[in-house]
Amino acid sequence: MSYQAYLDAIERKTGRTPRQLLDEAAERGYGPSTKAAEVVAWLGGTYDLGRGHAMALYGVLKNGPVAPAKHVGSTGSHRDAEATLRLDGLDAR
Repeated sequence: MSYQAYLDAIERKTGRTPRQLLDEAAERGYGPSTKAAEVVAWLGGTYDLGRGHAMALYGVLKNGPVAPAKHVGSTGSHRDAEATLRLDGLDAR
């Protein structure tokens, strides 16, 4: 699953765009220095997200909306077509 596909699946499951979840994370005081376990626990407890999906959102919280370079333009199931991830939701496309 590509990084973008993880973010899209998060939106389908929670009904909230990645941007909305990142805004909520900021309201909770979460930022790039927040431990992954804390974000995973919040997303799991509040939105019933599994670790993989929670870690995808944590990656954006920590590193910004950029897909890992090793997967951009590569082949395989983890391939992302673009380096910049879309955070504004499926309806914005």
